[in-house]
Amino acid sequence: MLGSKPRVYLYILPCASQQVSTMGDRGTSNRSEMTDFILAGFRVRPELHILLFLLFLFVYAMILIGNVGMMAIIMTDPRLNTPMYFFLGNLSFIDLFYSSVIAPKAMINFWSESKSISFAGCVAQLFLFALFIVTEGFLLAAMAYDRFIAICNPLLYSVQMSTRLCTQLVAGSYFCGCISSVIQTSMTFTLSFCASRAVDHFYCDTRPLQRLSCSDLFIHRMISFSLSCIIILPTIIVIIVSYMYIVSTVLKIRCTEGRKKAFSTCSSHLGVVSVLYGAVFFMYLTPDRFPELSKVASLCYSLVTPMLNPLIYSLRNKDVQEVLKKLLEKKNTIL
Repeated sequence: MLGSKPRVYLYILPCASQQVSTMGDRGTSNRSEMTDFILAGFRVRPELHILLFLLFLFVYAMILIGNVGMMAIIMTDPRLNTPMYFFLGNLSFIDLFYSSVIAPKAMINFWSESKSISFAGCVAQLFLFALFIVTEGFLLAAMAYDRFIAICNPLLYSVQMSTRLCTQLVAGSYFCGCISSVIQTSMTFTLSFCASRAVDHFYCDTRPLQRLSCSDLFIHRMISFSLSCIIILPTIIVIIVSYMYIVSTVLKIRCTEGRKKAFSTCSSHLGVVSVLYGAVFFMYLTPDRFPELSKVASLCYSLVTPMLNPLIYSLRNKDVQEVLKKLLEKKNTIL
């Protein structure tokens, strides 16, 4: 009998190991299979959803009117056929599209009970938003360089800021945005999602999706941090260095009107940079235990910034104001 016991255990152990292996495979498959997500949105009372819907609708309507109008003005008026307005037209295009990635789905979810988004839809939303927001960062750096050449080397401006260089700068901005978006999206959706399907945000973003993962996030976060440094630091350095040279050049101008004119060409760009980077830094520096603050910051740079950019440039730019006045005068004469 004593000799038979080891045989009994030898027969039982393989069965147990097969069961554990099967259960492990099922657990792995359950973790990897994710057909959709639920966008939790803002944690407010249901009766406030109507107010939020109207707010989002108003902001998105302003984004459409402002950015489409800005692109139309730049394309139709030959006097605005300059490098600065070429960059501004691309900025309006980017603002229009990355806000369109977020706003329509968020407004639909205010009326939807399920608030779900498909896995493919979540991937597309994160990819497109990351693409356009990173592209905007590089484009703002290119616009700072354009202002640096215009103020510090005005006689060589038309030579240095050629059509070819402007096209290359814009294409390079989109290329960097695309590469960054591919890396960020592929890293995020190769994680194992084993927690709740509810994304505590009003759109698919990296940090809320990480909270649903049961994977080891150390390497993922280190790569994300390195990628953010590669994106943010060069653009900020270009902007800061450009404006250091601009300020030193403007202070050398003796004429008060000349100083005001030089600063007025840069004030709009500085306003846009401050709003965008301020909101981005606020969101990423907010601890994970305060998700509502992150949502407010995300709302600022995903919807408020695209709404303010056309207003900032139209209110602070005399060329755009003159074009708008002439268009209004033509309409009045026709009527």
